[in-house]
Amino acid sequence: MPSEFARRRSATIHDVAAASGLSRGTVSRVINGERYVSAEARDSVMSAIAEVGYVPNTAARNLKTKRSHAIGLIVHEPHSLFLEDPNIGAILLGTNSVLSAADYQLVSLIVDSERDSDRVAEYLRGGFVDGVIIISARENDPIGRAVVAMGIPAAFVGHPPDIDGIAYVGIDNVQAAEAITTRLLHTGRRRVGMIASALDRDSGRDRVAGFRAALGDGFDPALVVDYPLYSYDSGVEGMRRLLDRAPDIDGVFAASDAIAAGAMDVLRAAGRSVPKDVGIVGFDDSAWALRCQPPLSTVRQPAGDLGRMAAQRVLDQLDGRESAMGGTFLETVIAWRESA
Repeated sequence: MPSEFARRRSATIHDVAAASGLSRGTVSRVINGERYVSAEARDSVMSAIAEVGYVPNTAARNLKTKRSHAIGLIVHEPHSLFLEDPNIGAILLGTNSVLSAADYQLVSLIVDSERDSDRVAEYLRGGFVDGVIIISARENDPIGRAVVAMGIPAAFVGHPPDIDGIAYVGIDNVQAAEAITTRLLHTGRRRVGMIASALDRDSGRDRVAGFRAALGDGFDPALVVDYPLYSYDSGVEGMRRLLDRAPDIDGVFAASDAIAAGAMDVLRAAGRSVPKDVGIVGFDDSAWALRCQPPLSTVRQPAGDLGRMAAQRVLDQLDGRESAMGGTFLETVIAWRESA
């Protein structure tokens, strides 16, 4: 006699039809989520599925519908930063909440090298996902260009200026950076530097532009240092360089909260008090901001909402809605705390 496990694994759509007392066609419509099935019939089929232990053949259904019911989340970051950056986590969770409600599976794809780019592009061409959301896309990004060429539904979180044809959601990094730098200057700081990052992305370049706009004629390029990643280590190295260049520095705009946290640890080790000797502000209002001592003044970026809106844009494209294209900027606010 077959085991319970074997019996449940071998259950077919015919077993469901027999247990429910309904036709195979009705059972098929319920399993495939089609309309024109009564609530009573749907309940009977679902009860029969549980009774016989039927497991739908997802691969076969996907071949029929030409849909995988999966959306790829492509993150252009090193694996370590993927785990370290709370912003990425918030975007991921926001994305997943929308996709889960729509019965789509989120597939995370990390691009950390040219080889990763080639591998992910080949994966996308295989039809394993119905659409993609792209985070941290760089200038001349091969994945973005591959997605445009494939014509699959997609949305950027951010706005790479050299790639057209993909919807995007983001924030006004120029305005936000200018606003928080201006507020830092209003505390009386006179020698203000910046630890910049990610200048190969719109977010990094735009934050430098906002910083420069706030300083106006007082902008000193020697007081800007830059690094590839929005990371704690970038803050450590950047603050050391700024102190070497300008020992009298009394204000710092860090391009992310993680960078600000690294900078504050260097200042503390150098015997500089924050904010008495050096006022420091960050960007994101991530978990890093509240880990800092004192708590960090920063720009609050709606990371979860960015993920949710990007996911909805992709789903809307799958439904054929033209309004799903184009770009949208979400609002930011300043979270002012004791660090400045």
